[in-house]
Amino acid sequence: MSTGQLIVSIGVILLAARGFGWLFQRIGQPRVVGEMVAGIVLGPSLLGHFLPAASAYIFPSSSLSILNALSQLGILLFMFIVGLEVDPKHLWGQRVTVVVSSQLSIVVPFLLGLGLARMLYGQFAGKDVPFSYFAMFMGTAMSVTAFPVLARILKERGMLGTNLGVLAISCAAVGDVTAWLLLAVLTAMARSSQGWQGFAFAFLKLALFVAFMVWPGRRLASLLKTYYSRHGVSLGIFSIVILVMLAASWVTEEIGVHALFGSFVVGLILPKNKGLVMGVIEKVESLTLTLLLPLFFALTGLHTRIDLITGASMWGYAALITGAATIGKFAGSSLPARISGMSWKNSVGLGVLMNTRGLVELVVLSLGMELGILSPALFAMMVMMALVTTFIATPILVAMKIAPAREKISQFVPAVELEQVG
Repeated sequence: MSTGQLIVSIGVILLAARGFGWLFQRIGQPRVVGEMVAGIVLGPSLLGHFLPAASAYIFPSSSLSILNALSQLGILLFMFIVGLEVDPKHLWGQRVTVVVSSQLSIVVPFLLGLGLARMLYGQFAGKDVPFSYFAMFMGTAMSVTAFPVLARILKERGMLGTNLGVLAISCAAVGDVTAWLLLAVLTAMARSSQGWQGFAFAFLKLALFVAFMVWPGRRLASLLKTYYSRHGVSLGIFSIVILVMLAASWVTEEIGVHALFGSFVVGLILPKNKGLVMGVIEKVESLTLTLLLPLFFALTGLHTRIDLITGASMWGYAALITGAATIGKFAGSSLPARISGMSWKNSVGLGVLMNTRGLVELVVLSLGMELGILSPALFAMMVMMALVTTFIATPILVAMKIAPAREKISQFVPAVELEQVG
């Protein structure tokens, strides 16, 4: 593949991502929704179907391995930022509503996913995938909330300083940690070639990794605050952070979990100093959001074959998946909030906000494809579910008049700023 061909591929991807992102912002949606749609438009469902020659020229098979490597780096950086945004103080010492709502918002859709797995396994599971793996993945995929997209919506609606906003972002933070732990266990199971004995060994190594990162790792990371107070976010401190992230990603990949989990944990344990977090995010997000993540969206689109969803029965399955995911998240988060004393309006608002799945869902689904758990048709259905559940959040909030809209900001809003932004 020539350098010129690669430039054409990347240029078209960036142009489509920016164009659709701008268009969806104009209708009050987060930019990431438009970028997700752009990926599907560039895939075989639209561009490949109507202009196959153009699609083959823009995305020759020789370019896919390079684009995939770049997109994987983008996802590592993205999950690092997600972990960085999660303030561990939300995992300990928060009021009961946060803990109960966040965990039930995982448990209820997870159980619905297990029920759906029984219906879908025979027709839509990957080849030779055990039912236990398929069911666990379906449950986990139905349970995800996209922390960065949720933060963006809250900021745009002027809700970060409200009780509902703080509760929603806290529930999403706790829920994301739970969901990624489930995925780590599932990945270790799926990648183990030695049965339950191999899985148990991989899980033990994972537990040791987490224990090291949470205790001595956090103590070592706290030294960054001292260095930051003297030098700010210099090139040296930024290089150290990125090298540690890459090292942890390599360790979890070697363990048999996934590199994504290592990058997420490093972001999680770093000191939540406002200046440090903002400085690191500022250096990472421009390249990640502008270049690397659009490549991931495009590759996801190339794997999304909406044309495989044919006939009333398959569209019925797609609607059932979307409905179960929506109802599970809504009921699991809004009912506990209402029982704890929150008003019906805010309880409903919490249920709507927790349904935003966005890019995090695409990361999970891509992992499912990589592990061979999902068929291409089910992958397309789940991508549609991620789009629909993310898209409907803002219109419902507007219709409910929960908060006035304000100016748009960056997609990433660090958790450490929640109390300062109103």
